[in-house]
Amino acid sequence: MKTLHHFVLTVSFLFATLIAQAQQAAPIVRQIDVQYAGPSTVSKERIIANMRTKIGRPYSEQAVDEDVRSLYAMGSLINVRIFGEPTRDGVKVIVVVQTKAKISEVELNGVTQIKQKSLEKKLLVKKGDSLNEANLEADRQKLLEEYRGKGYSDTAVDYKVVTNEKAATARVIYTVKESGKTVISAVRFEGNEVLTTKELRKQIKTKPKNLLSFITKAGQLQSDQVDQDVQALRDYYQSHGYLDVEVSAPDVQRAKGDRVELVFRIKEGRQYHVGRVGITGARVFSADEVRKTTKTNESAVFSPQQLRADVKAIKDLYGAKGYIDLQVNAETSTGGSGIVNVEFRLDEGTQSYVERVNIQNNSATKNTKDKVIRRELAVAPGDLYNSVLVEQSKKRLENLNYFSRVDAYPADTGVAGHKDLNVQVEEKRTGTLNFGAGFSSIDNLIGFAEIQQSNFDIMNWPHFTGGGERFRARVQYGTQRKDFTVSLTEPWFLDYQIAVGGEVFYRDASYVSSVYNTRDYGFDINVRKPLGPFTSVRFDYRLEDIGIFNVSRAASDLIRVEQGSLVKSSITAGITHDTRDSVFLSRRGHRIDLSTYVSGGPLGGGESIYGFDVEGSQYFHLPWDTIFLLNGEVAGVDAYNGRDRVPIWDRLFLGGANNLRGYSFRKAGPKDENGEPLGGRTMARFTTEFTFPVIERVRGALFYDVGFVNQASFDFSPGTVNQDVGLGVRIDLPIGPVRLDYGFPLQHDSFTSSSGKFNFTIGYQF
Repeated sequence: MKTLHHFVLTVSFLFATLIAQAQQAAPIVRQIDVQYAGPSTVSKERIIANMRTKIGRPYSEQAVDEDVRSLYAMGSLINVRIFGEPTRDGVKVIVVVQTKAKISEVELNGVTQIKQKSLEKKLLVKKGDSLNEANLEADRQKLLEEYRGKGYSDTAVDYKVVTNEKAATARVIYTVKESGKTVISAVRFEGNEVLTTKELRKQIKTKPKNLLSFITKAGQLQSDQVDQDVQALRDYYQSHGYLDVEVSAPDVQRAKGDRVELVFRIKEGRQYHVGRVGITGARVFSADEVRKTTKTNESAVFSPQQLRADVKAIKDLYGAKGYIDLQVNAETSTGGSGIVNVEFRLDEGTQSYVERVNIQNNSATKNTKDKVIRRELAVAPGDLYNSVLVEQSKKRLENLNYFSRVDAYPADTGVAGHKDLNVQVEEKRTGTLNFGAGFSSIDNLIGFAEIQQSNFDIMNWPHFTGGGERFRARVQYGTQRKDFTVSLTEPWFLDYQIAVGGEVFYRDASYVSSVYNTRDYGFDINVRKPLGPFTSVRFDYRLEDIGIFNVSRAASDLIRVEQGSLVKSSITAGITHDTRDSVFLSRRGHRIDLSTYVSGGPLGGGESIYGFDVEGSQYFHLPWDTIFLLNGEVAGVDAYNGRDRVPIWDRLFLGGANNLRGYSFRKAGPKDENGEPLGGRTMARFTTEFTFPVIERVRGALFYDVGFVNQASFDFSPGTVNQDVGLGVRIDLPIGPVRLDYGFPLQHDSFTSSSGKFNFTIGYQF
């Protein structure tokens, strides 16, 4: 024991001695001298401020390497050299830099067809900026895009830089060689016999001009896009077995004025089929098991695209079992006239496990916390290296929308059967500031301002980013509504996959009625837990002051008795099952949502009600990209705890852009003697809608809505049923989707019009 004690003391002494010697070996920085090779357009103070090396600190080659990278990252230097010069009591650091020239002037020559000031506003490079070739090229491309967008497709743009080395300045001169205006009036195909013109048109992005060209950019002739279209046509033919197809660059034929027609000439050739399909090298799985994952079968039409998909399917089969070093070669050979034989040759490799997970953030500013990235990964150290789960993890990280690039790949560890998983990300801006104005047929004109941060961190002052939280503050102010909302959500509460959020709100609206205003303000706390890939449950507690005010003297007694406000304390529980392929334009799948709620009683407050709401949607994707939708909703509400009154703001209504579109907002249901909607305690509705593509980003719609509102609680006997039919347009704009609907009511009363009703909305419906 005594010997062990002496040994520990000896090792500790040696370790301390080595540290002291290492500290003594590093000389202290006594001076930093900045020298310029050429003009000095960047101050010495700014250069030193961007360096880790400081006076009074030990000199470090590692710190110097980081300083070089940091100085280059400033963007205003083209050459950096740093070296140390020994002095009597330390080291003198000499920084030699060559600065970029400052732009003294940006000229545009040859511009006549477009206003020069409008082009200058588009340019990224401004007077006083440091010269940056990448930015100059980006501006050249912007100028080309502006001309092409206005039909001058053959315009050329070049630039040159005239430098003054003594003054360290540069003049940037853009020279524009304008062409005549070119607008595509028609796109035709010649030589296609097997595949129809309608099919081929869907494969290309070059389109003739139409009514929405100012949005879709249709009608522009862009050489790069035409080249891509030629390749797309070749790929489409080859996917149907026509391997020898020839598609030439289209002829541009002048029509009247500035209009041209594009003609794609095609030589289809023969169609090829699959002959023999062989699989060699399969040991982990049998040849039959591998064959089941492929769709390249004997006698089928041969498709190079399908062959590549089959290789991917085989890699996924093995990758799910950890065989990530698998090599698959798909070899083809001639089996006779129009016959292609296929041989899949496999080199399986060995099974691998995850040794370490390395997160590499290549961003200059590393905002996102390490745990925010790791919790999205479906594999962990010690797990089988499942390449399918790794790919899912990559998509999860991409779906966070925090990163401009995400890579996930294996790295050798030097140990057989063990791989490191390297996850490489590059961050992008996750905060947005939006403001603008909008309009709908329900709440009319409205202006809004909104701040959102999808990667918020309430504990990271003063930047408040990197924690994966979601923050939103929104103000809406319009002719018929005033809304103020601040919300914060933590999607992984205490590092468990449970989303916990809260909201503070104030809402004042006059669009719900012509004889009174509504107002409610308070806060909300909610919890959401996923139960699987498609199902989630949620719980919500809300405390608010809610009521109606500014009641008109002309209002009926049934409305006037509702005047005033009360405190409402409520809990809502819900479950959602959502298998839709997209929340923006759903083509297939379904969504079912059930919620129940209760207020008052043990929760306190001035109102005691309970109720439920069930809504379901089923989407069918039909031929020619048409979509058929079935949507229905049933809801009920009642009072309890010795009360029989359900306040008007908690009653159920129908009518308007979101349900029965042939009727005015809330007007399809019970009313008072003045025609003012009173709502009810039971509601059921059903919608069918058929949408079809018209042109790119535009769809037409045909719909039928039916529903009823009953005054009694949970009375589902169809009393006064309201129905409408109509047609509409769906337009996908950069600001969001626009819905235009015109509904014709099939029933009406003395207070509802028999003529059609126009509905206009902007935004997504979830």
